Amino acid sequence: MRLAFMGTPEFAVPSLAELIAAGHEITAVYSQPPRPKGRGQKLTPSPVHAFAETMGLPVFTPETMKAAEAIATFQSLDLDAACVVAYGQILTRAVLEAPRLGCFNLHGSLLPRWRGAAPIQRAIMAGDVQTGVQIMRMSEGLDEGPVLLGEVLPIRADDTAATLGDRMAVTGAALWPRALAAIERGAAVETAQAGEPTYARKISPAEARIDWTRPAAQVDAHIRGLSPFPGAWFEAPSPEGPVRIKALMSAVADGAGAPGALLDDALTVACGSGAVRLIRVQRAGKAAQGADEMLRGFPLASGTVLG
Repeated sequence: MRLAFMGTPEFAVPSLAELIAAGHEITAVYSQPPRPKGRGQKLTPSPVHAFAETMGLPVFTPETMKAAEAIATFQSLDLDAACVVAYGQILTRAVLEAPRLGCFNLHGSLLPRWRGAAPIQRAIMAGDVQTGVQIMRMSEGLDEGPVLLGEVLPIRADDTAATLGDRMAVTGAALWPRALAAIERGAAVETAQAGEPTYARKISPAEARIDWTRPAAQVDAHIRGLSPFPGAWFEAPSPEGPVRIKALMSAVADGAGAPGALLDDALTVACGSGAVRLIRVQRAGKAAQGADEMLRGFPLASGTVLG
């Protein structure tokens, strides 16, 4: 089939690779424009952009797909279909109707649960025990289109947004050849979403701060759901003033005490009920490291209260 691929983050790269391997003609790859990154704020292409260039594919990076020029270019591609994975832009009706067979999206949840921008993070943060990947026909509404194909995945007790996202990316990529074959034959079964929707709103900086008054299971889910980005964080006291530390991995632990108080010398922290043990952390301006390694250079004694 003659396709356009639209995606931006690392999560989308396996899907593009699968479509290339399946022999489809990738006429164009669309991705978000390069953004400043790192200490030097050098303009850096997205993971999809970088991968597409290594494969010799033409890449388009319009600031907005709502612009008349971007729409006209897309319409001129004479596409059979467009495959979309975490592109990060709203597609108008003119774009959705341009390909002969339509535009299709790989979404990282079991719709209609967690429609929106951050389904993987929100599923973990909510304590869900399962999630999934689904290919749906795109409509103008937010993730409201009918579902063609999907797979259910368990959410493990030690999953972070990164580990779960990696599994979902590979599982989702494998759905594309089956879905496109059915679409091309006119045999795809499109099932309307049923049930009350929930929405995976974008993660705000304010909510990344850890609230130690919450139950331990919720604190643990909050930490893992925001790892590695943007990273749940807390403040620890030091002679120079409070130091911000990201918690990147944790586990529910035994213990009880005042919320935020360290129950031992190994970063076991009391919560509103129960406790969590911090396993991997990252001080501001430092590399991520194991909790024991950080404590050798930045000791925090039992009884210390974290903010």
